[in-house]
Amino acid sequence: MQRRHALSLLATSLALSLPAQATATESQRFHQWLDAQWELTLQQQPVLATSLGDPRYNDQLPDTTTAAYRAQARRELQQQLKALAGFDKTKLAPKDRVSYSMLKLDLQQSLAGERFPEWMQPISQIGGLPSFLAQLGTGQSIQPFKTVKDYDDWLSRLSKAVPQFDGTIANMRAGVKAGVTQPRAVVDKVLPQLQALAVSEPEQSLFWGPVKDFPEAVPAAERERITAALRQLLATQVLPAYGRLLSYVRDEYAPQARKSTAWSALPDGKAWYAHRVRQSTTVALSPDEIHAIGLKEVARILGEMDAVRRQVGFTGDLKAFFKHLNEDPKYYFTKPEDLLNGYRDLQKKINALTPKLFDIQPRADYEVREVEAFRAESAAGASYQEPSADGARPGVFYVNTFNLKAQPIFGMETLSLHEASPGHHFQIAIAQEDKELPAFRRFGSHYTAYVEGWALYAESLGKELGLFTDPYQWYGRLSDEQLRAMRLVVDTGLHHKGWSREQAIQYMLDNSSMAESDVVSEVERYIVWPGQALGYKIGQLEITKLRADAEKALGAKFDIKGFHRVVLTAGQVPLPVLRELVMDWVKSARR
Repeated sequence: MQRRHALSLLATSLALSLPAQATATESQRFHQWLDAQWELTLQQQPVLATSLGDPRYNDQLPDTTTAAYRAQARRELQQQLKALAGFDKTKLAPKDRVSYSMLKLDLQQSLAGERFPEWMQPISQIGGLPSFLAQLGTGQSIQPFKTVKDYDDWLSRLSKAVPQFDGTIANMRAGVKAGVTQPRAVVDKVLPQLQALAVSEPEQSLFWGPVKDFPEAVPAAERERITAALRQLLATQVLPAYGRLLSYVRDEYAPQARKSTAWSALPDGKAWYAHRVRQSTTVALSPDEIHAIGLKEVARILGEMDAVRRQVGFTGDLKAFFKHLNEDPKYYFTKPEDLLNGYRDLQKKINALTPKLFDIQPRADYEVREVEAFRAESAAGASYQEPSADGARPGVFYVNTFNLKAQPIFGMETLSLHEASPGHHFQIAIAQEDKELPAFRRFGSHYTAYVEGWALYAESLGKELGLFTDPYQWYGRLSDEQLRAMRLVVDTGLHHKGWSREQAIQYMLDNSSMAESDVVSEVERYIVWPGQALGYKIGQLEITKLRADAEKALGAKFDIKGFHRVVLTAGQVPLPVLRELVMDWVKSARR
């Protein structure tokens, strides 16, 4: 779920014009300002509003491909920092000081990141306008299709996307001239996605989904009008735009895509990668330090995997055990629906167990859903989509059924803990439902080390919850933790130490039982999303250490439910801030 910081595009004109209130405290003024800024954020990022269940801007889609848009975004960051400096941090309430510090850090990092031309690489195999727009248009995602107005909103939004295809091409051309392109191996994975979307007939398109099965609230006459309008828009504008993008990527961009994989090979690449590492981890660890941590963790987890091998009585060595787990059909489903139903059964089981360790949980539930076919080949094995803010639309635990050999049965318990409850679903939904937090802390998605660190930590709770009774399911937990440990090695190897794509793939194959197709997908994800994968393990290690430190300090007074409550009710925070909050909780618990 990659999303730019929700406050990075704020304007401050409204905030600067707020009337002075002699009786208002500094915290009240600060909250009034934050509320005004959030409203501007929703106006300027209408898809974010849609994702939160706010329908006011469902017909809007700003063109983010232009130089004017980028210049305005930079000005707004500068204005935001200037406005923030107008508040006296020392006069704010303690919780508001946390928000102030977080916002200042985020804005400074976003402004620092403006020197790097992210806009020259607008699409990859893991995302971009073409695939995201198709997700919206299927009728199975966050864009609603329940009323006549919903359909008209979508027609308006879809029409506004068309110029952005040409803007995307223009930006990629600029990237070619500047030497900022995706690697050729990545482009080769993008082409099948574009080919699947650039069909010639509207009825063959994924965008046709919403008119195949209208809801009862849409009258027959309106259905005819909407269908005709959608057919016209797709035939004359949208599908030709996809065709232009496909032709450009296939005929011009791919032959000029770079042969290197390292982000450091790009212009200003070393500084660019360092920036991404700091953003993802929120701590001051160098790539070399992270690489060393990864090597140590990989070795430790290999030892625990070998213990499982001995426990189940497998007579071969660990590599033979990996091969056995990969090849024996008893560890895999043969039908996608069996995998999906297995996760639905786990949902019921885990939901009944979480009260053992939590006295807080989200009001919204989640549903298990299959990843759409057009993006399944290059998509991650699983992902989570947050519920609407009011809980009317549940969260979604997406499961990729493209290659069932990449979805072992022994990995199901740990994957469910990570993506759903008590992992991403708990952390994201609880924050969204906490109206005492400022909106940017409820709805932002910008601290990978906290978000993914929590989800990986949630996997480690399986035994305490009563799961992992089967040694193979415990192996699945180790396998997923190994993936996150290998990421520390491979991401820094690729982008800092000069590893090739093939070297990274071989390292992961040598140190895990992952399917080769899954390994390739993972490595190519790190290639186009450098630094992001580092946050998982770094965050989990810190949260685990925080728990150990709290247990040592409190002894018999330690309350696991209280610890989880303070971590989950912080909203998204950098790891150093999380440590401060937990240590404050420890001090109060001692009294």
